[in-house]
Amino acid sequence: MNSMVEKSLSKVPEVTLIFWIIKIAATTLGETGGDAVSMSMHLGYLVGTAIFAVVFLMAVTAQIKAKRYHPFLYWTTIIATTTVGTTLADFADRSLGIGYAGGASLLFVLLMASLAVWYRSLGSVSVDTVNSPKAEMFYWVTIMFSQTLGTALGDWTASTAGLGYSGGAVVFSILLGLVVAAYYWTSISKTILFWAAFILTRPLGAVVGDYLDKPLNAGGLALSRYSASAALLVFIVACILIFKQRAGTLPGK
Repeated sequence: MNSMVEKSLSKVPEVTLIFWIIKIAATTLGETGGDAVSMSMHLGYLVGTAIFAVVFLMAVTAQIKAKRYHPFLYWTTIIATTTVGTTLADFADRSLGIGYAGGASLLFVLLMASLAVWYRSLGSVSVDTVNSPKAEMFYWVTIMFSQTLGTALGDWTASTAGLGYSGGAVVFSILLGLVVAAYYWTSISKTILFWAAFILTRPLGAVVGDYLDKPLNAGGLALSRYSASAALLVFIVACILIFKQRAGTLPGK
């Protein structure tokens, strides 16, 4: 009986309010943690990307090999995607010189391509169907692209568009609010709205993270990247321990 129940469950958590709270905290941690390694430790974007890419690959491998949903393993993998997304986006935008608009455009194309290939291969991109190695591979590649795109969008909004970190946070909060409204009061596909919200939480976390640790003369609070990252990590762990998350249920189960 237990094996039948496990087979009917997704390898990712049920999408609830606490899921989104932890997701936003994780994306903010990705920004402060990524900046701590690449900037505060003076390792640079390329080395930082290489370090976090190794962590990401290890976490994804462990996640795919797991037989069922494990909250700490899942959120460790999410955090790994946000940190590698931060340093990878910064490397593309700044070190390669393609700019925020160029980086965001490239990553948007890669994200759409990932979703298109996933849909063509398995017939659905719904997170409720993530319970096979192939589906998980598509899921995590898509998430990695979405996290990287979100970083580029956040930087573009705060810097190039001139809205600053607080202005960027307001913009992305409003956009998320519109997605929530569409979820409750329109017939737009819930899968499309999920991915829209998932993508938008990343630039929100990026601008909030930058607001916390950037210098005062740059519009930030000048907090230590290390202390901000530690506080966010404690908050995430507390949420996981206090609010028990269940695995999502597969369609038809």
